[in-house]
Amino acid sequence: MNSNQINKAKAFYDIHAREGCFLMPNAWDIGSAKILVSAGFKAIGTTSAGMAFSQGRPDNAFCAAEARLNRKEMFAQIEPIVESVSVPVNADLEDGFGREPEAVAQTIALAIKTGAVGGNIEDYTGDPNNPLYDIDLSVERIKAAREIIDKSGVPFVLVARTDAMNVGKKNNDDEAISRVNLYREAGADCLFSPGASDRNTITRFAQEVDGPLNVVMGLTGTQLSVDELADLGVRRVSIGGSLARSLYFQMQRSAKEMFENGTFTYAENQISQGDLNRLFERDL
Repeated sequence: MNSNQINKAKAFYDIHAREGCFLMPNAWDIGSAKILVSAGFKAIGTTSAGMAFSQGRPDNAFCAAEARLNRKEMFAQIEPIVESVSVPVNADLEDGFGREPEAVAQTIALAIKTGAVGGNIEDYTGDPNNPLYDIDLSVERIKAAREIIDKSGVPFVLVARTDAMNVGKKNNDDEAISRVNLYREAGADCLFSPGASDRNTITRFAQEVDGPLNVVMGLTGTQLSVDELADLGVRRVSIGGSLARSLYFQMQRSAKEMFENGTFTYAENQISQGDLNRLFERDL
């Protein structure tokens, strides 16, 4: 912890606490982080999905435990991103890399140690038979995270995420809202429920969720803009792994073109070598 981290943490906390809406796109390596910051974004997040894909590994939500990136591997990718840019970084910490509250607290402590100033903790277990942590345990996990943050002296933004809308009953709005409100009572600063992406659902969440609301876009379409989300009452917009998937789509399409046609039209749209060199040599 240092004064620079404290200042970034205060700035990041403040934009969650005040009125308005901001877009926080998600990076997965130093290059993607620098490109996002060079575009003008004042805060970025990491994406565990994008990080897994960059290592040729599947994302947490869709694979067996042994195939996932573990905590050490994830932090080996988070830390260089934090060190490479001057803006606040919110870390995707999945389920805290452990069931028990103590494991979540250790993960939050590591995130603070790396210089991150915010982090998501989700209640998705990765077990399709029991996809969500029991609500009482989930609340204790958020409380443990809050306690370690308060002890650190860093105004780290604790983001509580529920996957209630992605498991069990379709469009499980009621349970998602109930869960995030309990997480708010337990000490979360920002609340997040992937699956809330249409106008009506987001409007309901903005009205019934008792705290700053994060909405993820890019997962199911592009129906709503940041301005429209702001009008609905959303505080923060993230994009998860969608940008990483978009780039991998372009690569897959280019690979098919070369293999099947022997042509190279993909190269008509690319960043020049010189532009990338100049961008990546800058301090951002």
